Amino acid sequence: MTDKQKRIKANVEVLRNELDQLFDFFEKGLDYDKMVYEFWNEKDILGHITFWHESFARNISDLGKGIKPKPLKGKLSEVNKQSVETTKDESIENLIKRLKDAQNTIEAFIFDDKINMIPYKKGSRDYSKTEHLEVVSNHIHKHLKDIHKIYGKTDKQS
Repeated sequence: MTDKQKRIKANVEVLRNELDQLFDFFEKGLDYDKMVYEFWNEKDILGHITFWHESFARNISDLGKGIKPKPLKGKLSEVNKQSVETTKDESIENLIKRLKDAQNTIEAFIFDDKINMIPYKKGSRDYSKTEHLEVVSNHIHKHLKDIHKIYGKTDKQS
């Protein structure tokens, strides 16, 4: 295994760990309607993460299959709004299944040597596999931290 592959493998493990923490939280059967941000509750955040993870999975899968990827378009704020609107009516169970499916797709292609740079969003620069994994892990970690802050607060008040 090359150093590059070792870094990718380590980053995949970090990402799996973040996802496992997210799955643990959403499999507790709690009230996921508590607001974390001004307009997003905990379930909205799960939908948002799922939406972005599916985009990553689509882009890396397309690259692996020799298809030109079609990254998300629009201002980040618009795409983030779309991420919540398009997943709002999904059940938590279905969002978790979709997220796990996306992760399986990512892992199926992440070690493909013919894939170097992965598009993130139109108008944004492409990321190496290592960078993309780090960005995604940090993104999930930030939302988990915010969820735990709010959940802890509301839990103590009840």
